[in-house]
This record gives sequence, structure tokens and C-alpha cells, in this order.
Amino acid sequence: RHGTRCAGEVAATANNSHCTVGIAFNAKIGGVRMLDGDVTDMVEAKSLSLNPQHIHIYSASWGPDDDGKTVDGPASLARQAFENGIRMGRRGLGSVFVWASGNGGRSRDHCSCDGYTNSIYTISISSTAESGKKPWYLEECASTLATTYSSGESYDRKIITTDLRQRCTDSHTGTSASAPMAAGIIALALEANPFLTWRDVQHIIVRTSRAGHLNANDWKTNAAGYKVSHLYGFGLMDAEAMVTEAEKWTTVPPQHVCVENTDRQIKTIRPDSIVRSIYKATGCSDNPNHHVIYLEHVVVRITITHPRRGDLAIYLTSPSGTRSQLLANRLFDHSMEGFKNWEFMTTHCWSEKAAGDWILEICDTPSQLRNFKTPGKLKEWSLVLYGTSIQPYSPRNDFSKVERVRSSPVEDPTEDYTTDDYSGPCNAECSKVGCDGPGPDHCTDCLHYYYKSKNNTRICVSTCPPGHYNADKKRCKKCSPNCETCVGGHNDQCMTCKSGYYLNEVTNSCITSCPDGFYLDKNKVVCRKCSENCKTCVEFQICTECRHGLSLHGTRCAIRCEEGKYHNGRECESCHRSCATCAGAGVDACINCTQGYFMEDGRCVQSCSSGYYLDHSTESGYKSCKRYDQ
Repeated sequence: RHGTRCAGEVAATANNSHCTVGIAFNAKIGGVRMLDGDVTDMVEAKSLSLNPQHIHIYSASWGPDDDGKTVDGPASLARQAFENGIRMGRRGLGSVFVWASGNGGRSRDHCSCDGYTNSIYTISISSTAESGKKPWYLEECASTLATTYSSGESYDRKIITTDLRQRCTDSHTGTSASAPMAAGIIALALEANPFLTWRDVQHIIVRTSRAGHLNANDWKTNAAGYKVSHLYGFGLMDAEAMVTEAEKWTTVPPQHVCVENTDRQIKTIRPDSIVRSIYKATGCSDNPNHHVIYLEHVVVRITITHPRRGDLAIYLTSPSGTRSQLLANRLFDHSMEGFKNWEFMTTHCWSEKAAGDWILEICDTPSQLRNFKTPGKLKEWSLVLYGTSIQPYSPRNDFSKVERVRSSPVEDPTEDYTTDDYSGPCNAECSKVGCDGPGPDHCTDCLHYYYKSKNNTRICVSTCPPGHYNADKKRCKKCSPNCETCVGGHNDQCMTCKSGYYLNEVTNSCITSCPDGFYLDKNKVVCRKCSENCKTCVEFQICTECRHGLSLHGTRCAIRCEEGKYHNGRECESCHRSCATCAGAGVDACINCTQGYFMEDGRCVQSCSSGYYLDHSTESGYKSCKRYDQ
């Protein structure tokens, strides 16, 4: 139901006279079924990297629990899927990931503790009621980029959209409704200009979103002139303005990433006090390839120990004076884990200058529910500055559309002739830059991807060959030796395995046999995890051997009870009077029969039925009735 409602907002057909019209009614849309089972890192990675040359926009209205105490984000495979998506999706223009900022407002949750909305690769979308007031479920944080409409109080109208079984609903709610609305608006912009990169889309959102009638007491104007809020980001998205801007848009300069030195000076965080740390950033001015002058995203990577994480609030002030709240107090977060290399992100410094003094402030507001004997400590923190070394909106920065879809050319080929020596046709896998020979190993730049042959020659290909994965700058790199397909080069990044190996679904590695606690799914050649009580099994719930302290009852493992009893989940309970041993309640759960009863077709009977005879030969000593033909 949830997916059907979100899909209708984006792409319901025009003039359907039934329910609603999608924002981008020319768009095509599909659903990825990923939340109907265990949502593993692999499941997330496969969902976020599904058909990246066909799917332009991924809209996600899911994430970690909005309970005000969880700190969680994408694991290694999902992070790699994001990075691969922005590098290689849409033929190198970058996949666009749209994310709902979260519905944990009532739990005092903060979306900076959600690593999906807090990522530079996602466009985090907040909600507003039609009145422009803050909805009760809204989470405030500095990573939110913009806002669209959704539900509010009980008297506010909700979102009208399609529903299951060809019905219509007028009650779609929460940031779940806002993210697909943003995805539809972005789809309109891509329809107007299909050459927009993933960063172009974010720039256009920043430039065209408006504070308008959105009600917040924290609106501020940053040093670049943009109004921004922790509730609504840069404001309400404007479809017409985005399309107009997209039609005349010039691609922004390449992204530079500046990782400033880590400040490892340990500072004690005392109750009812503020810890300040000042870092003088250069924006990596000594390295032209990493030099950031004009900011886009700013990430603070931080490690803190603390007896109650929810008592902390964290602020970052830019050299231009823009103050972002990276974390607010969370009433229900009693964790003593603190933060370990957690990344907080802010968009509030967009287009400001990077160089100068950055001020980190940590406030400890103690609750009565904590241990005051152990103070918190700021162990280390560092800045990661994302942006450009060139003013992104300069009229002189006029890249052509051909340039928009090209990345850096590959190194010079090893053949001994130059471009002047060859004037024939190029291979189909060469880009428009040209070639110095007829083969796929003669391209100056590849159209799609390339890999290195055994003699170190670069060969252009349409897709990476088996045993390779799409890495940076169009390069196909080798998977771990046993992997057939993978998302990275390590042995725990396999997706499928070579013949003779099986994929361990937990470790994502390729192995020759399934270990204890796993069984072989022969259809998919995957080692799948047994039920938690099994030591060995042939299917998930069909155990062949049990873990220590458990005993096998039929095909299930249960806590071992004395003979004549079974474990009902809480305690040992007597079997049916006809059972000597049993796996559960009732006459049908008998394993062996008590004195005066005989086992016949899984039931204990007092006398054998017609066509059966009494068998005295069982090794266990328990008697059974067998068919005459057995």
C-alpha cells in the first residue's frame, strides 16, 4: 500500500478521471520489494543499485527506527552502492537518491542520527502542512535540503493519491508522502534537461526553493544569501522554477573533496558546560585537485564517549558565522556508546567560503537518569569539506553538453602510433574524444567502461566482464578471486560466486561448503542461515542437529525438558497422556508413545488399525504399528 501511494504522487497518468495526476505524469515508475523480509546490507545495496542506467531517481521513504534513541546508517555495501550510483549511474551523470527525513518528531528524534538522510549523496526532504506550520512528526536537522507538502494536524488536509485495488485515498501522510513529491519535481527537471548531474539537481533545489509561508523561528540567511532552516532546509520546492532553471542550466564544476587534518586533542565534556574546539581550515589550498573555495556539503566526523548520549547537543559555526545544529538532545537516547567516527552533515553553509575558523561546540545538558561520575570526552574530530574551486554559477563556466557526460580520459594507450597516424573509424566503445586505432584498446576515452588486460592494455567495454565491478572513473576492477559478480574488491563484497563456490548470505563471501548454522539453497547456490536454534539444518526450520542445551523434537530444536514434557516457550509442560516424549502439545505432537500405546502414522493409539501389525523390533524399545506392505 505504501509504495502504491508514493508511486501515484510521482507518475499517475494525466487525464485519468479517476483519482489524481502524478507530478511527472510522463515518468515511468516501478517498485523494489525489499522490506518484506530481513533487510540486510546486501538487500539494501542491491535495491539502491538496481538497473542504474535505466532508473534515474530512487525515492526512499524508509530508514532506521524513528524512536529517538537509534543511531544507524548504511553499512559498507549500501555505502558502496551510493558511491557507485553517483559516480556511474545515468551514464556517469549520477543516480539521484531522494530520502524522507523521518517521522520521529514526537519521540524527539533527530535525523542527523540517520545515516541515510545525513549523507551527501541523498536529497533529504522534510514536510510542511498546507498552512505552512510544522507537522508534529517533523525531525529537525542541518542535513535537510528542502521541503514539500504533507499532512499536519487532524484538521489539515492530507495527500490525495492512488491506493491498492484501483482505489483512491485522501489520507497519505508523513515525510513518506513528501519524498515522492520531491522525486516527481526532480523528474520534471530531468525531463526538461536530461544532462543534469546529481550535484546539478541539488544546486537547482537550493537556488529555487523558497521560505514562503513556512513557519519556523530559526530561519537565517547564510553568507551566500540563501535562507535556510533546520526544519525545512532551503524551503518549499518549486516545480516551475526548477524546470525553468534546468532548461538554462550550465553544469557545475567538478566536485572537490578536502579532508582537513584531524584534531585529536582530547577534551572533557562536563555537565552543564560547553566544550569549544576551533579549527583553522585552509580548504586544502595547497592541493589544486582538492582545493575547496565554495562550499556545498560540510561533514563533521567525530568520536565522543559519554555516559548518556541523549544529553548531548552539537553545533558547528562556519567561518562566515552560519551556525548549524548538528545534534539536539534526545530524551529517549540512554545509550552509553557515544559516537565513533559518526558523520554529521550540514547544508547550511552552501556557497559560503571554506577557509577560516570553524567552531565546534558540544553542550552537555544532564538528565537525572545518568551516571555523573564518568564525564564525557571529545576524543577527536575532523572536517570534510565538499565543494568547488570555481564559482559554480559563473557565466564563464560554460561547459558543453558533451563535456557533461565525460569523465577524465584514460591514460595514453601503449600502441606506437599517434592520432595523426590513424584516420579510420573508431570502435563503438570509444567516446567522441576519438581514437588512434580501430580496436577497443585504441580509444582515447571510453564511452562506458574499461578494464586492464594481462599485458596492462586498457580495453573499452560496454559492461564490466565477469569477475569485475564498476569502480571509479569508468574503470572495471577485479573482484576477489572466488567472486563471479561483486560490489567491491574485498572477499566480503561478493554478490554471486564462481562455479564450485557458494555465497555466504551473512558475510557476502564465497566459500566451498556451508559452515555449521547454515544450509545450502541449491536453487540460488547460497549458504543461508539456519533457524537460530539449529547447529545444522537442511532448510531454515528443518534442523538436523541442535545447539548446546537444546534437543531435537522432530525437525525443531527446543529447550531440553525431562522425559514426558516439552518446552512451551516459557516453561516445561507435560505432554499428552499418550506420549512418552513429544515436541509440543496434543496427541499429534508425540515422538514416542507411553506404555499401552503404539505409534501409528505419527499418532499414539491403543491398538493397531486394520491393515497394520504391531512391530516389537524397534531399537528404542517403544512399540509401533506398521503397515503389512512395509
